[in-house]
Amino acid sequence: MDAPGPQGRHPGWPAKLGPLQVNAGLVAVRGPRLLDASAWSRIRLRDREHLERWEPTAPGSWEDRNGTFAWPGQWSSLRALARRGMTLPFVITVDDQLAGQVTVGNVIRGSLCSAWVGYWVASHLIGGGVAPAAVAMVVDHCFMAAGLHRIEATVRPENAASLRVLEKLGFRQEGLFKRYLDVAGDWRDHFCYALTTEDVPDGLVSRLLADGRATIPR
Repeated sequence: MDAPGPQGRHPGWPAKLGPLQVNAGLVAVRGPRLLDASAWSRIRLRDREHLERWEPTAPGSWEDRNGTFAWPGQWSSLRALARRGMTLPFVITVDDQLAGQVTVGNVIRGSLCSAWVGYWVASHLIGGGVAPAAVAMVVDHCFMAAGLHRIEATVRPENAASLRVLEKLGFRQEGLFKRYLDVAGDWRDHFCYALTTEDVPDGLVSRLLADGRATIPR
């Protein structure tokens, strides 16, 4: 009989992914750390206008939800969900500095083997190839190490930057979810995009490399 694995570990998490070189710098993905609080809060507070209009409505002020003291609770919750195999939480770094997050949530095993992916990147890095590189690495990881079959992403039709990320990676649009999610104080329509393992047999990172959108540093 095989020896039991380490306690608290689940397929695909924890993990460190990358790096990939893109226009903005060297992109890598890793698990969140308690010491990320200051860097995370600094970006979130600075980029309120850039982020708040796309994120689910939540109680409390933006300052309360994104201040330094809000991070330990979020970090602990993400870590607990990851240990239970329900989510794969990651932060994005560019040149070793925190630059955003990628979260794989609602992980369902069994005959469905699916999850959703969500992401945000600091405003000054938009257009620098950071989000496509980070999402590509995480989705490849989900399809391989984490053993998932399908990844979905839902995006508001007005969110042109996020739509470009998914389209660059080859996600297919599968429909429009009417009044799907409460965002910025109202029920908003969202496009549903998805990929399955059969769509990308060679992986998304290989697609970025072939398109010249990223390179592997030597």
